[in-house]
Amino acid sequence: MKPYTFEKAANTNAALRSKNEKAHFVAGGTNLVDLLKKNIAQPDALIDITSAVSSEIVVSKKNISIGGMVRNTALTTDKNILQNTPLIAKAVLAGASPQIRNMASTAGNLLQRTRCVYFYDITMPCNKRNPGSGCSALKGENSMSALVGYNEHCVAVHPSDLCVGLAALDAEVFATSENKKKI
Repeated sequence: MKPYTFEKAANTNAALRSKNEKAHFVAGGTNLVDLLKKNIAQPDALIDITSAVSSEIVVSKKNISIGGMVRNTALTTDKNILQNTPLIAKAVLAGASPQIRNMASTAGNLLQRTRCVYFYDITMPCNKRNPGSGCSALKGENSMSALVGYNEHCVAVHPSDLCVGLAALDAEVFATSENKKKI
């Protein structure tokens, strides 16, 4: 693993000012640790955003707003989530161990990288790791690949069970709570 610097961002603006193509954001870090160990991610800098992103679950009459830094464990125990959208808690419980849920953030869960074996094998072509290199799963072992929603560039499935639960609930995901930029 190559050396990197570490910075703790006080707010969203500070985090965005520090970000460049060789820097990675980190919150719980559960996915990033795997990527660092396998030399898939080789950042020059890590920017800790745990203080910069909301960790609140806010309930109103019409919706529930879940901050990006809400730990996955909180999604499985929050009374409003359990009462109004239990599918969210069930999806998170289906996808990770208690240790991972305690560290993982909601945003990180949704943004985690694929679990495709070819993505993690740096000797094989993978468009998600190296755009334009090809998808080894197309002609290789692909029994764990997507059956629908894939294309000629990649057949990997999205690894987030939470994402599936949110899609089933027709949820909206926003990049920030301030500007409600839908992603």
